[in-house]
Amino acid sequence: PAAILDASAHMELYDEELEQETCRIGIHTLEPLPVRDETPEAMLRMVSEAVAQQLLPDKLPVIVGGEHSISPGVVQALVRQYPRLSVLQLDAHADLRDTYEGTPHSHACAGRRISELCPLVQVGMRSLSREEADFKRSSAVITIVDHEIKQGNKALHDVLQHLTDDVYLTVDIDVLDPAIMPATGTPEPGGFSWYETVGFLKELCSRKRVVALDLVQLCPQAGNVAP
Repeated sequence: PAAILDASAHMELYDEELEQETCRIGIHTLEPLPVRDETPEAMLRMVSEAVAQQLLPDKLPVIVGGEHSISPGVVQALVRQYPRLSVLQLDAHADLRDTYEGTPHSHACAGRRISELCPLVQVGMRSLSREEADFKRSSAVITIVDHEIKQGNKALHDVLQHLTDDVYLTVDIDVLDPAIMPATGTPEPGGFSWYETVGFLKELCSRKRVVALDLVQLCPQAGNVAP
């Protein structure tokens, strides 16, 4: 849309915190995967195979969604390269349903499928079903809900002790407060602020090795370019 193109023309490339233009540090963008009418299973294989090709020592794969249903495909590739992988999921929703709308590969099942592949730590949740709550209590998934952090009962930096050294970071943007990130499919009250999130990610990267990451669930709003 013209409004988005016009806004991007005024975006500065220089990062005042890093004191450099981030576009010059070695970013390569691949063409989008040609996902059309594939089954969910075929889509997962396609994602997994594409990520596996990028797992080289000098590369940090960054996967951009789309739906959170892409993340288990990424983890399938990563666990073969990093046997002690753990996953940190920043999300307003647990995504721990076994099936949703007739498929086990829905975005609402992403956390459940990941937990079958490696340890999963979830942060920021503030919406889940009875099925998910029951599963969470009987599983090894560690979930730090939003109100525990906001009320001071849990500290973000304590979350990191539950992770292995090699971490895959999956970020559903609805983990953010919808006041600053309304452009997502299922926003929830509460959530993280910008600097709270950035501060947490800095600490994560200083203490763990993030081997890959994704950012999912953006749902652009016409005429509202800030999100």
